[in-house]
Amino acid sequence: MHGLGNDFVVIDARGGADPVGPGLARAVGDRHFGVGFDQLAVIRDATDASAQVDFWNSDGSTAGACGNATRCVAQLLFDEGAEDVTLRTERGLLACEATENGLVRVDMGPPALDWRDIPLSKEQDTISLDAIDGAPGAAGMGNPHCVFFVPDAEAAPVETLGPEIEHHPLFPERTNVEFVEVIDRRTIRLRVWERGSGVTLACGSGACAAVVAGVRRGLLDDEIEVRLDGGSLTVAWDGKGGVKMTGPTARVFSGELDPAFLAEVGAAR
Repeated sequence: MHGLGNDFVVIDARGGADPVGPGLARAVGDRHFGVGFDQLAVIRDATDASAQVDFWNSDGSTAGACGNATRCVAQLLFDEGAEDVTLRTERGLLACEATENGLVRVDMGPPALDWRDIPLSKEQDTISLDAIDGAPGAAGMGNPHCVFFVPDAEAAPVETLGPEIEHHPLFPERTNVEFVEVIDRRTIRLRVWERGSGVTLACGSGACAAVVAGVRRGLLDDEIEVRLDGGSLTVAWDGKGGVKMTGPTARVFSGELDPAFLAEVGAAR
């Protein structure tokens, strides 16, 4: 599946054991020797939600949140006939809804704004970090985000500064990095470097973090069109409460991993 080209392998593990470990995630995530994905989503049974969803990056690390994959999993459950969908993630319980125009909206919950909760390695004003050149903002959406405001997103050094900031000592759990060009108070252009995955065509949690950072600086209104490389999302945040993200999903194919492939990578778990 994908949301605006932010692509996922979704494994339905309901009714069975969780099959995924770091080795399998790396193997499936390899775009040449596996399937390839930005993130892998594992659907599991939950007692207090429609399902539990766990996220993996292509480097074998876990991702605490993935907004576009959350919307994709919700769409699968809507396709199965569910009318109300709540998904349990590391972020908590996330309520999802199908809109009348065929999109999926997810309430990603309130952003983490205190430096300890993002987390940062030392106290900072998270509206404007003085420990990093360019004074980016920081926010947590179940994963850490560092948000730069730039005059031209197309010219932003995503592939060079992105990995440098991902591993900056201010972020002990590494960080996603966003480059935001404010077009007007209701529109931004966004490019993203994702922790553990690199440049992606879209990032739902990154879009949320970018809007949060812009609202906190007084640059944006409370409902924003976020233009990413793969298309547009709508993100709404009024400065308090949950951040709501709306956008399309697409199901590309369904299949099975070959037993020989699974046996080959099984020892790497």
